[in-house]
Amino acid sequence: MAKKNLSYSEAIAEVESIVERIENNELDIDELAQNVKRVAELIKFCKAKLKSTEEEVEKILKDFDES
Repeated sequence: MAKKNLSYSEAIAEVESIVERIENNELDIDELAQNVKRVAELIKFCKAKLKSTEEEVEKILKDFDES
């Protein structure tokens, strides 16, 4: 799974890097499955980060409206 201290920006940059390597045929068949698995982990991490950030922002806005 993605490192716990990985930032959203770092995860996106890693996904972009792997996709670029795939598009440029820089990965051999032995590396391909491992890299696709890593991209899936990073996307899952990013989706979770976006969801938690959205929930946090909604809570802040709700608290602000109630003030």
